[in-house]
Amino acid sequence: MGKKRSLSEKHIGYLLVLPALVVILVIAIWPVLRSFWMSLYDIRLNDPTKLQIQSSYGIDVERYADTVPYLMNALDSEIRQAPEDVKGQLQSLKSDLGELKKAVEGNPQVSERLDEVNELLNNFQPVPEKLKYARVDEELALKIRQELERIHTEIKAIDADKLQKQNDLLGLVNGWRETIIEPNFVGFKYYLEFANSSRMWNALANTTIFTVISVFLELALGLWIAVLINKQFRGRGIVRAAVLVPWALPTVIAALMWKFLFDGQNGVMAKIFAEIGLIPNMGALLTTKFWSMFAVIFADVWKTTPFMALLLLAGLQTIPQSLYEAAEVDGASKTQQFFKITLPMLKSTILVALLFRTLDAFRVFDLVYVLTGGGPANSTETISIFAYKTMFAQLNFGAGSALSVVVFICVALISLVFVKLLGSDLISDGRRR
Repeated sequence: MGKKRSLSEKHIGYLLVLPALVVILVIAIWPVLRSFWMSLYDIRLNDPTKLQIQSSYGIDVERYADTVPYLMNALDSEIRQAPEDVKGQLQSLKSDLGELKKAVEGNPQVSERLDEVNELLNNFQPVPEKLKYARVDEELALKIRQELERIHTEIKAIDADKLQKQNDLLGLVNGWRETIIEPNFVGFKYYLEFANSSRMWNALANTTIFTVISVFLELALGLWIAVLINKQFRGRGIVRAAVLVPWALPTVIAALMWKFLFDGQNGVMAKIFAEIGLIPNMGALLTTKFWSMFAVIFADVWKTTPFMALLLLAGLQTIPQSLYEAAEVDGASKTQQFFKITLPMLKSTILVALLFRTLDAFRVFDLVYVLTGGGPANSTETISIFAYKTMFAQLNFGAGSALSVVVFICVALISLVFVKLLGSDLISDGRRR
């Protein structure tokens, strides 16, 4: 009998890690890849011909079934009532439209779907997505579009007094023309546009300013608070719980609260800042470029400093008290102990706290959206808010997906900087490579 093959520790380790890798692939990597794929297409929810990815020419069968029969009936009605000098022209146009109709419905995919779609529409039932669109040859699609443009021009050139409903005819011809779906692949068009877009670079600059200043202040204040609440004193548990209250509040609630406090007419904090001379007037906080950014950073620092303090406090708890006792015996002052013991021992904890907060601050959305909406004049518009406005306000999912990919690239670069330049000790357990 042959030897039994057993899995090595290395293979067992891979098997144990495999489920986590699958989860990461599904919930993290796949959405990014999907966003990148969508960014290569011109997808717009406010344009019926660009509602989804189209890699070839096609016909919107549902719109075709809703438009063409009415157009032919409207044209018949006009022919019956038109003067003799126009009737011949209208009959010629009807003949041309009939040829186009025959060419479209002669396509196997169109004819197969059209019967089912007509039956569903006659029964007032919704048309499923798989029946709405049918592929056609590029040559046929371009021919139909060109002919309909010519017919539209000819109908428009007819004296309006000689037609009963000229505008209806023109609208129906346009409706038929819009049933032609063109490929909406645009490649890296959006990336090139955003590379030359001052608005995107301003949004990145606003995001960077917000991230650097807020994270620096949160680190300094969080470290100070963590050192204070790490000491032994009466009521320390209550103080620790009270410190965490701002962080426990939902961000939207906190932002709305600060919006009321910063209000130019009735805001308490706006009144206090104006009284002490910090701001020129009460209305400056949410209506001027500089002070709006100040208000956003102030609210974020108040909201998130407790989170930074909590992470650093956990790191302080791991430092052996014997190190401080030995330093006191050697005559080291409190300042020397802080810089020689506390900071070096907190290096890994500070790295993790900075990484979490920097990534979170760079992706900030809800706080800024509620507090200023990105205004005034886009002075507090971050890259996430710009992507949201592009995708959901303008309904341009292609450009919005491109901005989402830009955000992902920025976040990935920030992570690499932290891990490669500052985190070598963390990822190698302090061992030199």
